[in-house]
Amino acid sequence: MSASDPTVPALLRGTARRLAGALAVLLGAATVAFAALQLIPGDPVTVMLGPGTAATPEVKAQIRAQYGLDQPVLVQYLHYLGRLATGDLGESYQLQRPVADLIGDQLLPTVQLALAALALALVLAVLAAVATAGRRGPARTAGSLAELLAVSSPSYWIGILLLTAFSFQLRIFPVAGDQDLSALVLPAVTLALPLTGVLAQVLREGLETALGQPFALTARSRGLAPAAVLLRHALRHAAASAVTLTGWLTGSLLGGAVLVESVFGRPGIGALSLQGTTNKDMPLVVGLVLLSALVFVAISTLVDLLYLAIDPRLRSR
Repeated sequence: MSASDPTVPALLRGTARRLAGALAVLLGAATVAFAALQLIPGDPVTVMLGPGTAATPEVKAQIRAQYGLDQPVLVQYLHYLGRLATGDLGESYQLQRPVADLIGDQLLPTVQLALAALALALVLAVLAAVATAGRRGPARTAGSLAELLAVSSPSYWIGILLLTAFSFQLRIFPVAGDQDLSALVLPAVTLALPLTGVLAQVLREGLETALGQPFALTARSRGLAPAAVLLRHALRHAAASAVTLTGWLTGSLLGGAVLVESVFGRPGIGALSLQGTTNKDMPLVVGLVLLSALVFVAISTLVDLLYLAIDPRLRSR
């Protein structure tokens, strides 16, 4: 693509709009998190010191000055944004460590779980949609019922059932921890099943719509086998709506991983979130909120790029 190509300015403008929107989302999330930090009941210094710790007013005043809590709210907000701009998320009240370091230490297990669940959900959804698209009969009915059950079942309930069957009864997989790859199987399946149900329904509907389009009729009239029409043509056209949904669900995986990690006793962002919320460790909670916002922004940008790859018509807009 040359610089004189008329699509280049359009792509640059689109990229600039996406970046501006991403910055606006992150700024909004940071502002909401700061407001929550200010509105939360209780004294932050008391939370830092911990329950049952006695301290003189002079000591509390010194701590308040150390963290800048004695300054006007607007000054605190500007300093807060300045620290965020340099990647400084502050220091945990309870753990007395930089929040960025705490999140960095626990991020890898959560990313592994989310990616494994997403990959499994995509594979299962594509197989289910391709196997049942355009068909009627017991197989279609059974597939629809399984998808409905997966979508309507809470993750913690699925996790408890899998633990009971495959850990306590059959003793195939470990009950908790992340010692090896086998410890990832049940949490990934637990997180993937609800996603599979939603994706399979959307993808199958897209496939059936694509199979009724003129391009599919033309391909079949030229002697192309039904399976080839489905896989080579209809699947690509049906992928657009599935990509949108996958992007949204991928962002929500972070929240789902929090619950699943708690059920299976895995390290990760889930345990860190639970600890920060229980201890009212607001810098840690705010850091996790900003991490969630960053994940949503990154996924939205990736979805836009995937749209360009799937539908060439969007490249000229």
